[in-house]
Amino acid sequence: MFPALLKTTIRRLWLHHLHIVHKNPAAEDLRVFTAVVRKASFGGAATELGTSPAYVSKRIRLLEQDLQVKLLHRTTRRVAVTEEGERVFHWAQRILDDMEQLMQEVAVTRSEPRGLLRVSSSFGFGRQIVAPALSRLVEQHPGVQVRLEVFDRLVDVAGEGFDLDVRVGDEIARHLIARRLADNHRVLCAAPAYLQRKGAPRSVADLAAHDCLVIKERDHPFGVWRLRSGAQEESVKVRGPLSANNGEMAVQWAVDGRGIVLRSLWDVGAHLQTGRLVQVLPQWQQEANVWAVYPTRLERSAKVRVCVEFLQAHFRAGWMARGADAGASALV
Repeated sequence: MFPALLKTTIRRLWLHHLHIVHKNPAAEDLRVFTAVVRKASFGGAATELGTSPAYVSKRIRLLEQDLQVKLLHRTTRRVAVTEEGERVFHWAQRILDDMEQLMQEVAVTRSEPRGLLRVSSSFGFGRQIVAPALSRLVEQHPGVQVRLEVFDRLVDVAGEGFDLDVRVGDEIARHLIARRLADNHRVLCAAPAYLQRKGAPRSVADLAAHDCLVIKERDHPFGVWRLRSGAQEESVKVRGPLSANNGEMAVQWAVDGRGIVLRSLWDVGAHLQTGRLVQVLPQWQQEANVWAVYPTRLERSAKVRVCVEFLQAHFRAGWMARGADAGASALV
């Protein structure tokens, strides 16, 4: 019986000790206390803080309870600081100064772009389009350092520590925040030699019988092409002897006459202009807009906001037309 009672008593004392040790004073209480010390008066502190003497008295009482010390001697005429109160006053000033500096620092990061910006994208699009754009970004904003990483998979933006994911395709999870950077769509095309050998498909369903160059997209089912013609939508399961996780290789295979490829118009525009590729089923296309995806709202980070706004202006200034003139490349 005695050991059990002793154990209970010790446990209660320990919990009380933890309560005292881990009870941190509130910043507002420290602010009120320093005002009282400077004014040597509850009324003077209340006037300075724009509050009532009762409120000041309450905050001081809570602070003394949290610290388990007497901070002030109160008389009808004046307030005197105790020895413990002097030590708390000096520490409170340092803490409040540090907090003010912290708030100023955060305010600067929210208004001025600077610091490391981690950006992710897919292989081809990241290399061919995002990388040159980010090069221009840091030229205009020297306070920003960019780390660009490219993947053949969908990135967990927040979970993997990225500030921003620049992606192609409209399938975006609802919990993510996204802004459309540019309009884009994919078209079906093949080399004249392939169409002479295999014939041209007359419908979306015909694609299932053709050699299709399948690309492993970051977040799309492998070998499933979802196409739209006006308000009509169709999906078809395609296959072929060649597949890859890189658009550049698939486009080259199409130029070589190996099959039909589904790529962005920007990606294959130069080949279409020269006749190395021709469009098939031209009334059908796949929406594949360019998006910036980020875990927090733009007003919380100047570097992310500036990057998103820069990319939006950069892409909408004609990057697709310039890319088509530059030649074929990868847009995954």
